[in-house]
Amino acid sequence: MAAPMELSCWGGDWGLPSLHPESLTVMAYAKFSGAPLIVNTVNNSWRAPKGDLPVLVSEDIVISQPAKILNFLRKQKYNADYDLSAKQGADTLAYIALLEEKLHPALLHTFWIEAENYCSVTKPWFASKIAFPLSLYLPGKMSREALNRILLTKGGPPLYSLTEVEAQIYRDAKECLNLLSKRLGTSQFFFGDTPTTLDAFVFGFLAPIYKVCFPRVQLQEHLKQLPNLCRFCDDILTCYFRLTVSGHAPAGQDTADANLQKLTQLVNKESNLIEKMDDNLRKSPQHPPRKLTTLKLAAGGEESSPMSRLSP
Repeated sequence: MAAPMELSCWGGDWGLPSLHPESLTVMAYAKFSGAPLIVNTVNNSWRAPKGDLPVLVSEDIVISQPAKILNFLRKQKYNADYDLSAKQGADTLAYIALLEEKLHPALLHTFWIEAENYCSVTKPWFASKIAFPLSLYLPGKMSREALNRILLTKGGPPLYSLTEVEAQIYRDAKECLNLLSKRLGTSQFFFGDTPTTLDAFVFGFLAPIYKVCFPRVQLQEHLKQLPNLCRFCDDILTCYFRLTVSGHAPAGQDTADANLQKLTQLVNKESNLIEKMDDNLRKSPQHPPRKLTTLKLAAGGEESSPMSRLSP
């Protein structure tokens, strides 16, 4: 029997299972691949977080950082990228690097540096999830770390002032959103009808921008002008997290979803093995297993929720 896997991560609000992009990325990948994670969210009843979240624990193995967690899940046979070609795998790495370089700094600034957002939303929300007295210290520490990270990567010549840095990171972020929108086009996911690692990372970065209610929302306003990316976020929330408008799962839905995911993953893996052994099956008139109705997404309506970004 496989060892249980527990994921410790920041919790959610505004209709999101987590406000933290890194936590959202891992949670989404687990849903896509059918990995049976036990999710423990940070709240006042939970001990003070040590190290960066999310953290995956399996027996005596402790892993942090989304990329390392996803690699571990793949080694446990939970692979959302099973059908990707070598080129698609290379494209995945390139787009993830683009997200880190162009979009992540703007997320950090929106959550942790923009004074009005930090004072009215970020600081009180994260403080409410951390036990006293760390709640008085940790949000400020996270804000300072976010600023240091931005200045380290964006504060060199020719950008010397914080104002110049801010203007540049938002220009880069909007350019990144435009490229993502163009790449997604009218497709359901970035590589067709089945979500992969890239979809998990894009969802993790975009969903907080799209949903969190910030007073300063310039990045969200730009995202709202790209309806295919908004639809992408809504579809994943509706299909894989079964969240209602209020952000809560319907009663009894979690167990049904888990069973349905396991069944879907089994069907997909068996079908893939059969297809790879017998080329004639790929020419059969049957509908490909990856297009089961369980994975069809209903286009979600755009909610009037706002902005985003997360802890380093």
